[in-house]
Amino acid sequence: MKENIDLVSEPIFLVGAERSGTTVLRLMLDHHPQIAWCSEFEYAVDKISESGELPPLDEYYQWLETNGIFQDSGFTIDRRLSYSQLVNSFLVQKRDRAGKPIVGAAVHRHFDRLLQIWPHARFIHLVRDGRDVARSSIGMGWAGNVWKGLERWIDAEQIWTQLSSIIPAERQIEVKYETLICEPIETLKKICEFLGTSYDPAMFGYTETTKYDLPDPKLIQQWRRKLSDYEIQLVESRIGVMLQERGYELSGLPHLTVTPVTEQQLKLQDWWARVQFRLQRYGLAIFLSDYLSRKLNLTQWQKSVKVKMYDINREYFK
Repeated sequence: MKENIDLVSEPIFLVGAERSGTTVLRLMLDHHPQIAWCSEFEYAVDKISESGELPPLDEYYQWLETNGIFQDSGFTIDRRLSYSQLVNSFLVQKRDRAGKPIVGAAVHRHFDRLLQIWPHARFIHLVRDGRDVARSSIGMGWAGNVWKGLERWIDAEQIWTQLSSIIPAERQIEVKYETLICEPIETLKKICEFLGTSYDPAMFGYTETTKYDLPDPKLIQQWRRKLSDYEIQLVESRIGVMLQERGYELSGLPHLTVTPVTEQQLKLQDWWARVQFRLQRYGLAIFLSDYLSRKLNLTQWQKSVKVKMYDINREYFK
């Protein structure tokens, strides 16, 4: 085993549901002269079991071969390292490449498992109005309706509620997306203070190197303009209490009771809409190859299909 391994003992993780603004905040952080930030870092925890069992390294190596986000990172795999040391080495590589002393990563799911690897980690929790997250999830093809579009938000918020209760207050900070957009400088000053550095105007330099624009208050509360009254009622019937607990006001529309029959209809609608989305994006051949390779458990075929699908996704998000 490698001796004198360089480890990051107290990394910072940006956690929250996908479509909550984590990308723009991560870009702001990564453009700070003292901060390096990894994009989606779920590959560090996805293969850890719910009971906390670490994956066999050979299986993990194979899985990383078809993980497009990891492949795009350009990180190298040191096979002398244990699992915990290996995923830690990815943060070390990011830090050293950037030549910055502070390093962190964005994680949207299973982020409670991070403590198993980094027991002294610090956390930035970013929360966005669940009504906007549900709407945005449809556009990504992750959901066919707002009912389904809520699930990632619900999962992330429930995990954070549990995680935040066991992390010391000095190791966590909560940020509202809406506040970040409306008061970006003041919000970034607070985050930088939490990270042990000072705010730097260079954090807005991401607009020169990415497709993302400067914070625009028009980006908040889009659900008021883009969701129907029925969709708003659907969302609020499911997460109304959670929204209020997080400081979001309800619409004032009449309460909607979702019956078991309605829920089944919503699930069917969601399934059909996602099928149509995948057919349109990937085409019939790849759609069928993906389904059959998973159904028949043909690993090599499945790997090649995953690579093709990720390449197509990459083109969409350029």
